[in-house]
Amino acid sequence: MRTRSRYIRSGRFRPPARAYAQLARQRLRKFRTGSILAVAATALLLVIMTGGDDGAGGAAKALAQTPPDPLTGVEEATDTVRDLGRAFYAVLPKVLVALVILGLAAGLSKAFRWVFKRTLRNWSRADATGAVLTVVVWAISLSAAPSVVAGDARAMVGLVGLIGLALSWALQAPIESFTGWMLNAFKAYYQVGDRVGVGEVFGDVYRIDLLTTTVWEAGGPDNPVKGAQPTGSLVTFPNSEVLRSNIINYTKLFPYVWDEIVLSVGDGTDLAYAARTCKQVAQNVVNEEMGEPIRRYNRLLSEAGLAFDVPAEPHVFVTLGESWHTLTIRYLVHARRRRVRSSEMSLAIAAEMAKPAHEGLIMPHLTARVELDRPQT
Repeated sequence: MRTRSRYIRSGRFRPPARAYAQLARQRLRKFRTGSILAVAATALLLVIMTGGDDGAGGAAKALAQTPPDPLTGVEEATDTVRDLGRAFYAVLPKVLVALVILGLAAGLSKAFRWVFKRTLRNWSRADATGAVLTVVVWAISLSAAPSVVAGDARAMVGLVGLIGLALSWALQAPIESFTGWMLNAFKAYYQVGDRVGVGEVFGDVYRIDLLTTTVWEAGGPDNPVKGAQPTGSLVTFPNSEVLRSNIINYTKLFPYVWDEIVLSVGDGTDLAYAARTCKQVAQNVVNEEMGEPIRRYNRLLSEAGLAFDVPAEPHVFVTLGESWHTLTIRYLVHARRRRVRSSEMSLAIAAEMAKPAHEGLIMPHLTARVELDRPQT
């Protein structure tokens, strides 16, 4: 063995392959034993650590299962109320400033209305201007007050913009009515006391509000009262009709309208003689009333550059038919006296036609009807 060891150290002896295999097995066995010991030590450490965590978790569960103390809940509620009170006390100066802004807006709006009524009493748009300024003041104050409370004007402006967008979508009808009111306030399509026709509504304007207009209804072809006289009913319509419907004002610049009476005469009537007779009757009824309005009417037309041949007295137009002919008597009358004048005219014509002097010249007429619709010039 000594000789073998010596040979091995000197390198002159080479062991066989079996020796190498045995040496590898021994080293593998030692590595496997060390690995088993390392795994066992690691498992022992994990068990120790896990057991400590389970103990802490068990203690926490035990504490959780312990019934709560009522005093603790009372203290928490008291702390919450105290925090809310401190927050309100911190924001109280801002709330007071916002209330002052709203109070100033209310005072300014009343002051604007009072000043306009006192100083611009004769200006037809004084009330409308005061109302518009009131709306502007309130819009600014309602935007400024939340900004003061919030403390961030930019965020509040964005919020107000979103709210305004939502309101403009949800309140389209009131916004249209308010726009119609503003348009009528500055354009003066109609005012209180005017006789107007707006859409299907016909009557005398009684009250004009921000969103609606109220009129005393007058009669017409589709009403129980057929003549253009008050029915006693109040009709309210939204101001958005100003934007959607035709507006007919019978008394704004010129409170007189042209009216007509249509008379039917039989075949064989001397039409020229009948026309002269009807014209004479009409002159006796309305000639005195037509003088000054006709001059005023011509003056208005000339100022507008309109050259119309306006007759200064009642006029009669003849229309031929197969067996019956019509005589149309046209005259000027006040817008609120149309039915009175047409009734007087009809009675006067009927009395004239019944005279014996016209026998054989004017054949008896069947009907005499009053045209209630406003004719065109």
